[in-house]
Amino acid sequence: MKGLVLCAGKGTRLRPLTYTTAKHLIPIANRPVILYTLEFMKNAGVTDVAIVVSPENEVLFRETLQDGSHFGMHIEYIVQPQPKGIAHAVYISREFLDDEPFLLVLGDNLVFEDIAGVVKSFESEKVDGYILLARVKDPRAYGVAVVENQKVVHVEEKPKEPKSDLAIVGVYLFRPIIFHAIENIKPSWRGELEITDAIGYLVEKGYSVKAHTIQGWWKDTGKPEDLLEANRRILDTIEDGQCAGKIDETTTIQGRVCVAKGSIIVGSLIRGPVVIGEDCKIVNSYVGPYTSIGNRVVLENCEVENSILMDESKISNLSSRIDSSLIGKGVRISQNGRLPKAMKFVVGDLSSLEL
Repeated sequence: MKGLVLCAGKGTRLRPLTYTTAKHLIPIANRPVILYTLEFMKNAGVTDVAIVVSPENEVLFRETLQDGSHFGMHIEYIVQPQPKGIAHAVYISREFLDDEPFLLVLGDNLVFEDIAGVVKSFESEKVDGYILLARVKDPRAYGVAVVENQKVVHVEEKPKEPKSDLAIVGVYLFRPIIFHAIENIKPSWRGELEITDAIGYLVEKGYSVKAHTIQGWWKDTGKPEDLLEANRRILDTIEDGQCAGKIDETTTIQGRVCVAKGSIIVGSLIRGPVVIGEDCKIVNSYVGPYTSIGNRVVLENCEVENSILMDESKISNLSSRIDSSLIGKGVRISQNGRLPKAMKFVVGDLSSLEL
């Protein structure tokens, strides 16, 4: 079975970070989101994968993932010139999929459940599609399915009055009949070909679409708070901390803390779960729980917790603690302490500051 990962979305809710990178490449626990998706697919037995990317992000994905061989997969890239919807992205991937059944995953969705059994069931049963669902409190923001005896009998995209609490989580299994369905749907009010409409077409025409309701945790990482929640969840799973860096005797380590090679920690308190990347310098600082620090980050005389700090950022001499924050690559935050006291910013479009 082949796999298809969709990563062509603009990530508008994560701007300004997504002006310079794809949302699927933003790190969680110091690993790009897309790596968790690929690991999920590999665990399901799918290793021959194509990633659908936008023209502006193709090079970033190729640089990050290359051909996939270094983590046991084969990866190809398909460019979606314009964001015309999930179903459109599937349809332009026909040549790669080559009339074979395939696993489709939205690249910004994290699903922490082993679906190898679902894949085997799909392969052995005479069904045309399988969709993964999860129960949610407010299904109005999702595609919603109505299921009877494991069979999907109705689907609807972001309904105002949902007929069930079963949200479509962005993991699908299809046979080539899905291409016929896509050919017979029209763009939605958003101007996109919706995969929900294609599934609805299959259901209406009597094709068999089954559902599996996941029990594990999942998250659409489309907003900053979603990334921070995912970061907490993943850091909670790290094992006892491993230290390949240098920690001096004036530093206190509490809990599970992983420090990569080349990093130096002096006179600080690090309270896990925390991951610290390579070649970082942390001096006279406090790093609290659920913090991920990228490579070549400098922290001096500051406090930070429950945050994601990306590569080469520098924070120094702050009188207040940083909390629940996403800090991009190469960001500089400092407080000079001189008079007259004032705040000075160089802030990009659509940034968010809370003082």
